[in-house]
Amino acid sequence: MPDASIPIERPFALKALNGLGSLIQRSGLAPSALDADRILDRAERTSGFEFRDSMMREGLGRLATSLEDEARLNTFGRFALRSTVQRAADSRHHVERAFAEHSGILDETIRAPVFIIGMPRTGTTILHALLNLDRNHRAPLSWECLLPHPAPGPDDYEDNDRIDTVRREFDRIFHLVPDFRKKHYMTADSPQECLAITALNFTSFQFIAQAYLPDYHDWFVNADQERNLRWHRRFLQFLQSGGVRRPRWLLKSPVHLMRLRALFAVYPDAKVVMTHRHPSRIVPSTASLVSSMRSLYSDHEDTTRTGREHFYVWALYYARFLRDRRELDCEEQIVDILFDDFAQDQMNVVDSIYARFGWELHPGDRARMEAFVRDERRGKHGTHEYSLEQIGVTPAEIEREYAEYLDFLESLR
Repeated sequence: MPDASIPIERPFALKALNGLGSLIQRSGLAPSALDADRILDRAERTSGFEFRDSMMREGLGRLATSLEDEARLNTFGRFALRSTVQRAADSRHHVERAFAEHSGILDETIRAPVFIIGMPRTGTTILHALLNLDRNHRAPLSWECLLPHPAPGPDDYEDNDRIDTVRREFDRIFHLVPDFRKKHYMTADSPQECLAITALNFTSFQFIAQAYLPDYHDWFVNADQERNLRWHRRFLQFLQSGGVRRPRWLLKSPVHLMRLRALFAVYPDAKVVMTHRHPSRIVPSTASLVSSMRSLYSDHEDTTRTGREHFYVWALYYARFLRDRRELDCEEQIVDILFDDFAQDQMNVVDSIYARFGWELHPGDRARMEAFVRDERRGKHGTHEYSLEQIGVTPAEIEREYAEYLDFLESLR
């Protein structure tokens, strides 16, 4: 029996569907395995465009193999992730067709983008949403990462059928995973993480958050992240080509921790906002969030295994970050934020960021930020409870594995 030290809620409808699917599979009618070539062939037919990229193809192949061999997907998971993967391939082909037909897209200028990075559960999601209320910022939104083509224009940026489609899909997730909303802020038109962009390159942590994929992660963590982020830049150029242009792109992903060198290679003028919190709070909270998501796709989610996995994963990512930060001459482009300061006074932290980078905050944008802080108060959708004990990690292990980062954290106080 998988460990259930982190409580996982599954509604009756989901359990019934997966039970029926198990009966069907035992009868010998299991659905066909995921096949990378078949997925790409279908994407070509859907888009009317033939496209091959070696990194994308390798990532898709490794992902498909891990999903089949390691994830132990339930019926819902098998059909949902098959649909997710196919949609990503279709979207990538549509975007690449747009590049082929409109070469000027690659002339779009991406100037001094802002990246919010830091380990999960350090306030990055709310900070991303807050800063996106500045009229000078544009974040990639959930719906335009999931259904990007055609590039949104000024007339349909805030109201279109794609937003409605993604809103319905998110509502189903919240219904199927009742405790997800209290762990993670997410709406169809809210700022989306960069992992949704790199998912279109099949070189993304998104899939690792959805399923247990150790072999895929081993490949991902050693993949060419500079090449991966060059696709990321192309995607921003595509979105911008629709005519919705603002002075600064506002981007976010904790995974940038492990590719800071690649980030500055692709975006040498980037600004980085780094959030910090003690790992003893971050690791179990992250494991709890990931376990909630994985439990949607597999009936064999082992929360202790997930906890140990993320205990080591984020220690590795932080070690890379600290190494790269020491070796790169980029301190003037980074501002450090302590989670406790942000939790206590969000707007004071916002002001410190603007002061550091020499930005001005329009009074109307400040008013919208303050209203957002009041509306999205902590615990609005319920309290997210978690502890190291739930994932089988001890404080002594945290102190040992994260020792270098803890010394760095202490230097910020």
